Amino acid sequence: MLLSNDLGKPSFMNSLDPSDSHQDRTLSTAWMIVLLLLPVAMLNYLDRQMLAAMKTSVMGDIPTIVNSENWGYMLGQFKWVYALLSPLGGFIADRFSRRWTICASLAAWSVVTWLTGQVTTYDGLLWTRTAMGISEAFYMPAALALIADHHLGTSRSKAVGVHHTGIYGGMILGGFAGYAADNPDIGWRAAFNLTGLLGVIYAVPLLWLLRDAPKRTAESLNGVDVPSRPISPMSAGRELLSNPSFLLLVLYFTLPALAGWVVKDWMPSILKERFSIGQGIAGVSATTYVNIASLFGVAAGGWWADRWAKRTARGRIYVSAIGTCLLIPALFGVGNAGTLSVAILFLIVFGLGFGFFDGNNMPILSQIVRPELRATGYGLMNMLSISGGGFADWGFGILSDRGVPLNITFGIFGGIALFSVLLVLLIRPTINDGGRP
Repeated sequence: MLLSNDLGKPSFMNSLDPSDSHQDRTLSTAWMIVLLLLPVAMLNYLDRQMLAAMKTSVMGDIPTIVNSENWGYMLGQFKWVYALLSPLGGFIADRFSRRWTICASLAAWSVVTWLTGQVTTYDGLLWTRTAMGISEAFYMPAALALIADHHLGTSRSKAVGVHHTGIYGGMILGGFAGYAADNPDIGWRAAFNLTGLLGVIYAVPLLWLLRDAPKRTAESLNGVDVPSRPISPMSAGRELLSNPSFLLLVLYFTLPALAGWVVKDWMPSILKERFSIGQGIAGVSATTYVNIASLFGVAAGGWWADRWAKRTARGRIYVSAIGTCLLIPALFGVGNAGTLSVAILFLIVFGLGFGFFDGNNMPILSQIVRPELRATGYGLMNMLSISGGGFADWGFGILSDRGVPLNITFGIFGGIALFSVLLVLLIRPTINDGGRP
């Protein structure tokens, strides 16, 4: 006698339900997308972080850089161009294809990475960093939107967290670039040549394997299904900028990241000068511990946020706010540390908090804007955040040249982080995607 389920179907038929098989395939595809993007995320940040870890060697090899102010301006130039084009990159990914946007961006920035290894003047370095900003601006909005498209509800924060492990892995590897720069048999130019070549090679199979998500016909807004509709640049801008929760998220995404950019771009130099250590150990100390902590933070924060979101729509907001709160004592501690080990300890706290913050921005965005605007929305967030990061880098270089104490500078960043916590708690999620995996 066959056992039946509540719908009257025999149990063996229930186990062969085509919908179960389809759900398994959908979930497998969703996680395959994340795994395919991991190396891209790593290269995206490796290409950036290497330069910070090689500052002494690059400035010694290109004397026309002259001073820290020019170095900071060069770092800022990358961010300003990246920021300006991020909304365009997001709109193209929303309007056309996330897959093609990602692969074209990877190929272009990898060529520019290789060209960076060939420059001999400050102007040449400034132009290659400008081109790097152009080419990389199209990746992150498209990649995070693609992950959000495939991962619905209960796995979204985890998926973004796993993707971000590639980002932090790239920054960790970039920290070791100081050793390569110090090695006369390798040098800083060879490191750029190699990473550029790897990116160009990987872009080919990635285009073949990556898949855009099927277009969804409707989204649930405040419990009511709203049909999907085409977008134009003007309508996208109006819809996003008239959304109060989106405006709050833009500010929240920007303010804590100011300190994050300074930590990423200046910490190797800060530790080297403050504790009189070599370029190699300074690069590793400034990037390895903080990014391992961030890697753990995005993984743990993603898991925690997905679980909390099952109980309340604000779960991801709460986890992100907790992470931002951790930045405040961390910045105070780094700014006042008297030894390298104490500085590293507070950098670990900073990394953990930043991971909680960083891994939940796209999931929160997905709760307040519809899918057709996710990449555009993230691009606008990038525009303000990274523009601010560029000014933070430039300003830090100016303050450094003028001898402003580190604890005062980092104290200002800590106050900004505290204010940003109040902003994120005002965000009101409106979109319910049904909690599907």
